[in-house]
Amino acid sequence: MAGTAGTPGTPRVLRAMNDRAALDLLLAHGPLSRTRIGKLTGLSKPTASQLLARLEAAGLVRVTGTSEGRPGPNAQLYAIDPGVAYAAGLDVTPQRIRAAVADLTGRTVGEYELPTPGRRPARPVVRQVTDALDGAVKAAGLARSDVHRLVIGTPGAFDPGTGRLRYASHLPGWHSPALLDDLAAALPMPVEYENDVNLVAVAEQRLGAARGHEDFVLLWNQEGLGAALVLGGRLHRGWTGGAGEVGFLPVPGAPLVRHVGRAGSGGYQELAGSQALPGLARDLGISDVPGGPHAEAAALLVARAADHADGPHRELLRAYATRLATGLASLVSVLDPELVVLSGCALTAGGEVLRALVQAELAELAAARPRLVVAEVREHPVLRGALESALAATRDEVFDTSR
Repeated sequence: MAGTAGTPGTPRVLRAMNDRAALDLLLAHGPLSRTRIGKLTGLSKPTASQLLARLEAAGLVRVTGTSEGRPGPNAQLYAIDPGVAYAAGLDVTPQRIRAAVADLTGRTVGEYELPTPGRRPARPVVRQVTDALDGAVKAAGLARSDVHRLVIGTPGAFDPGTGRLRYASHLPGWHSPALLDDLAAALPMPVEYENDVNLVAVAEQRLGAARGHEDFVLLWNQEGLGAALVLGGRLHRGWTGGAGEVGFLPVPGAPLVRHVGRAGSGGYQELAGSQALPGLARDLGISDVPGGPHAEAAALLVARAADHADGPHRELLRAYATRLATGLASLVSVLDPELVVLSGCALTAGGEVLRALVQAELAELAAARPRLVVAEVREHPVLRGALESALAATRDEVFDTSR
């Protein structure tokens, strides 16, 4: 019978399905009693007891205490053992690499930030990655070998055909054709690479404004302007990983940019990217235009504008909403998504005021009428998405009791 033990419908597979259902409930609810697990899964008390004994013997769950304050005897509470496995994520930008390690429950246990300023990095990319990861691992009190899986988020995307980074000419040191092989040789765990905006969409779908939605577009405006496309519940990456690189989109109101690969941007980026906002503010007579990095200056401008009911600041917000809706109209006309999530500091700083203005403009420019919402995952969303992605794959492996 060994050859059929993994066939659907066999006792082993059914037990594994029940095990996974119970583990997912413990992830969602925290510690639960045997009775509560039985009710939530529909299993009988004896079957629930056998299930918990099996998971406890496998080292996946442990008794964490007893229920109190209820009539009758106290019941033992079971919870996932958070130290069964760890996953890590990296958020890479030209200025720094931010790293974090999470336990199996999703709790962040270690973080580290490695500055990487300048066009010529002081250390090779492989060293940057390992140093950032090791910093987070050390902060967690772990060893590099404790990390089950690593997901690295970068601007652009690694072309699955060539293995080279595309759409991110501004990321120094990351364009060597041997980079992925060199990183694989330096790191002991499986490594996945994902576009940074795609990871923001993962975070929003798991934890934020897109929970429960299978078709949505996430528009990101921070250092760059980009989008993530989730269709049928899955990220749509495109043939070369370039789906969602909407900064290159030709749009009305901006000069036609040719040779966009060499230029590093296109019409939509020039029209509505964060770097366009200070100039737009000056054109409208706003004198207190903040300096500093484009994303921070844009966020400050948008936040101030959202606090004004009229005058040039409100005119700035209306003009920005029109520019954003101009590019979004093309996206929603092609994709017809259920939802559009506005993310990145140059969008979230405007809150509900900017969201409503963009929604109204989009209603006039596109026949499709998706609902617009403001992103809810605000703190390090790329890194949070990387951790969520790494944890999902780690849980699929660790929670599979059929093997």
